[in-house]
Amino acid sequence: METKPTIPTAKAPSHYFTGDVYVDPICRGEDPSRMIVSSVHFAPSARTNWHSHAHGQTLHVTDGIGLVVSRDGTVIRMRPGDTVYTPPGEEHWHGAPEDKFMCHLAMLGGTNDGDGTTWLEPVTNEQYRAAHQQ
Repeated sequence: METKPTIPTAKAPSHYFTGDVYVDPICRGEDPSRMIVSSVHFAPSARTNWHSHAHGQTLHVTDGIGLVVSRDGTVIRMRPGDTVYTPPGEEHWHGAPEDKFMCHLAMLGGTNDGDGTTWLEPVTNEQYRAAHQQ
């Protein structure tokens, strides 16, 4: 048993996120585990690009209000305590509404060569606004 060192908060890269997003890494699994866990903080209107995960992703909201949207138009509004699972390969985005911060734990299984995330194009302002209409 050991205590792992704290990793400093990092600003999420702007080529994968719109707006101000900050990541606190919690766990980066080592063989045989490939579990990756981060606490991700979204400022109002901040969001991910469209993306998918090789082994799926579980999001657990710890603070604020959030949205998860899939390519088929399904919109899930998340509140503290809510957990949402996106299956392997499902293209989706997640983020905060225009007037609230949101923080979630992002949990996923990594791959041999990274975190297994396939990053796609940014969510347009029109797609973002449409998700709030549902």
